[in-house]
Amino acid sequence: MPQFVINPSRVDPYKNFKFKIKWDGRYVAGVSKMSPLLRKTEVIQHREGGDPSVSRKSPGRTEYAPITLERGVTHDPDFENWANLAFNHGGQMSLKNFRKDITIEMLNEAGQKVIAYKVYRCWVSEYTALPELDANANAVAIQSIKLENEGWERDDSVGEQKET
Repeated sequence: MPQFVINPSRVDPYKNFKFKIKWDGRYVAGVSKMSPLLRKTEVIQHREGGDPSVSRKSPGRTEYAPITLERGVTHDPDFENWANLAFNHGGQMSLKNFRKDITIEMLNEAGQKVIAYKVYRCWVSEYTALPELDANANAVAIQSIKLENEGWERDDSVGEQKET
């Protein structure tokens, strides 16, 4: 079994409930749920004319799935402000600012950043300002944004933290 270099006694994987989202150089308040980072590469099948019984496979076009962020409804307008930049409101669209790079940080149980991903050229394709409201429910109102993106990569500058 591979061992952690700095914390050789650690055997537990990191938990999925400790994370932060950052854009425009600051953390976004209240994000409580995020869809997975997912990429798919199409398979191109071909065969050689002299070998009709075997198909060859090659990688084709890679697609990056949209990322959905959810949080409880508050007075913080960050989700709505970004969504409005891509919305053609009054015939105007912000071509300069509607795309943003974001950072997703995963934290260990002590709140130390242990893994980070950079997601490139994101823009809001869907915005839910208010969920379906139900006077008989006992739940938090959730708003969400769906971010289209043009790829992501792991931030190699974030390494394993010394756990105390």
